[in-house]
Amino acid sequence: MTTRIKICGITRPEDAQQAAALGVDAIGLVFYDPSPRNVDIAQACAVVNSLPPFVTSAGLFVNAMDSEIRGVLNQVNLDLLQFHGEESPEFCARFNRPYIKAIRMRDDVDLQVEADKYAQAQGLLLDAYHPALPGGTGESFEWTRVPGDLPMPVILAGGLSADNVGEAIRIVQPYAVDVSGGVEAEKGVKDWGKMADFVAGVRAAK
Repeated sequence: MTTRIKICGITRPEDAQQAAALGVDAIGLVFYDPSPRNVDIAQACAVVNSLPPFVTSAGLFVNAMDSEIRGVLNQVNLDLLQFHGEESPEFCARFNRPYIKAIRMRDDVDLQVEADKYAQAQGLLLDAYHPALPGGTGESFEWTRVPGDLPMPVILAGGLSADNVGEAIRIVQPYAVDVSGGVEAEKGVKDWGKMADFVAGVRAAK
């Protein structure tokens, strides 16, 4: 099965268009003020409106208020929600959109329990744990910690780049990989050469 690719932290339409031209399956928009990749409504609309058909637009939220998420959904045509905080399954499911739930890989995390808890999710996004940051840390975790029998798709994130994504895919065999900092020229601005190298690394992985 071909490993799907999501490029997160997109802030510019031209980066989204280049990602689509490379065959990326999804792009991510960050709606989290503390993030250097945060976008406002105008930026998000410009990015989403620039996408060709069959490229999924995902909106990333971290412990956002119900009203904040609904405000974004009323103005931005998002296909998928991505929750990176401590959101409950009930909260994640209330917006009538498919969603994925990010799980930060703490030492004591039990992915089977999390998969049961978020059974309505489209998948679990596994990211490195950092005590102060909900994501985008540029750090990886020990990939052998991911069991091979989870009952839902796994999206692997955390410190991925063209240099290590092939090994990560060989070990985890994820449904998809998610990259942000590993394909940037600077925070929020993608390096098109790094994006191309990353996609090539995914395609070459066995």
